[in-house]
Amino acid sequence: MRRRLPTSQEALQILAQKRTRPSRRPPPPAGRALTGFVRELDSRFGQGASALSARWREVVGPDIARRTEPVKLVKGRNGGPSSLEIRVAGASAAIVQHQAHEILARVNLFLGPDAVQKLRIVQGPLRRSETAPAPPRRRAPPLDAAQEAELLQGLAEAPDGKLKQALLALGRGVLRQRR
Repeated sequence: MRRRLPTSQEALQILAQKRTRPSRRPPPPAGRALTGFVRELDSRFGQGASALSARWREVVGPDIARRTEPVKLVKGRNGGPSSLEIRVAGASAAIVQHQAHEILARVNLFLGPDAVQKLRIVQGPLRRSETAPAPPRRRAPPLDAAQEAELLQGLAEAPDGKLKQALLALGRGVLRQRR
């Protein structure tokens, strides 16, 4: 026996009487759920990338630490070599590249034997932390009145503007170095 299909009016009436369940929420991303657990493991066992960046100056020395900072520690897949990515300020990359073996030896001394096999150098600006402020600049002493007057007299015929200000600053710098 064939069953007859409901008409459109009957279908609307059936749907109005039915209560549907709300759809389930998808689970949260695994990364967000695991963040706290990973932090707990890192604090318990230490020696992760965060420990390395916190003690970077002690590990590599003040000269290298002034020019570099660790970015991330990448574990190798299937037992492959792990690598450390460091950011280097400007033209110091060539110097750091020559010291790569020394840096790797010091990092492995800190993290454990064969913890890092490769060093990846990336050029870019360094992000200075609050714990290591930039050294204060020494302010140069001002010129004495006779030198300042002589400099202003030499630039008296120059037209006012940015060029005159730049020449004045250059002249003051040269006269300060002669002291």
